Amino acid sequence: MTELTVPAHRHTLWHFLPGLALSGAITAFALWMGNIPAVAGLGLGALTLAILCGMVIGNTLYPKIWQQCDGGVLFAKQHLLRLGIILYGFRLTFSQIADVGASGLIIDILTLTSTFALACWLGQKVFGLDKQTSWLIGAGSSICGAAAILATEPVVKAEASKVTVAVATVVIFGTLAIFIYPMIYPFVTHWFTPEAFGIYTGSTMHEVAQVVAAGHAISPETENAAVIAKMLRVMMLAPFLIFLAARVKQLAPAGAAQASKITIPWFALLFIVVAVFNSFHLLPNWLVNTLVTLDTFLLAMAMAALGLTTHISALRKAGIRPLLMALALFVWLIAGGAVINLGIHHLIA
Repeated sequence: MTELTVPAHRHTLWHFLPGLALSGAITAFALWMGNIPAVAGLGLGALTLAILCGMVIGNTLYPKIWQQCDGGVLFAKQHLLRLGIILYGFRLTFSQIADVGASGLIIDILTLTSTFALACWLGQKVFGLDKQTSWLIGAGSSICGAAAILATEPVVKAEASKVTVAVATVVIFGTLAIFIYPMIYPFVTHWFTPEAFGIYTGSTMHEVAQVVAAGHAISPETENAAVIAKMLRVMMLAPFLIFLAARVKQLAPAGAAQASKITIPWFALLFIVVAVFNSFHLLPNWLVNTLVTLDTFLLAMAMAALGLTTHISALRKAGIRPLLMALALFVWLIAGGAVINLGIHHLIA
């Protein structure tokens, strides 16, 4: 099955309301599930739960009601997504760079660039995947999991099935990492302090929620360093999207490149503006916390909408190659990321 569409001229309130209500209901359920201690302990955040619930409904009930809901669902998947990425800047401040130091910044840059470059090479040269799938899995693995994949989708204009495949890979291996990293730590204490292992965790794991879960299982020092390193890595999402947009235009056919003059994703620039604004702490904490909560809801709605428009047949068609590619990147993040962390700490110490 392919993604369902509706005529573009239907733009009344009723055209959007049913789909937005459905996406919002799924999101509310995902947020409630994410607050259950047993679920939260697995590192399954609202975004992951929203897409899983969306897929269940999308492959059962949604085909019967899509004509009434599809306008709002597509609106959530496209426009609410961009707004969510912009508001994501309220989670960040540039003072976090100082907290992890120059070594943490260099580690994050090297981890991101090496992982994404490896994804591009492995995806197309080794596993024979298309550029979009390779880029999406690479973005999710190298930056911040599902949020990075969602932000990359409008830049590369990927199909919903490819986005869902990419999200599935970061969910699988990110969840495994929650258990693997605490198991690794006792064997590397002569190389890593708790804080250094936290930077290693934050610079190599997929999702923010997964980083929190893994760091918390080791020590408070590890958890704090891991979250700061991870949020610094998230901050690199905007320049990454700008670079990728330029690359997409460069690779486009001559006619297509000329037809699209605007290549910089505006929501990525606004993401930076919001992060800069947030660095001055001009807003009260309660308002920032409210905006972060709203942001989580918007991103989860986009994930729910993505799940609603994705069909199991499309995932089966993708085959095992995306999973194998994500596994290779996962191994690189653990092993190569450790080498990068140790090397930079050794050079700068």
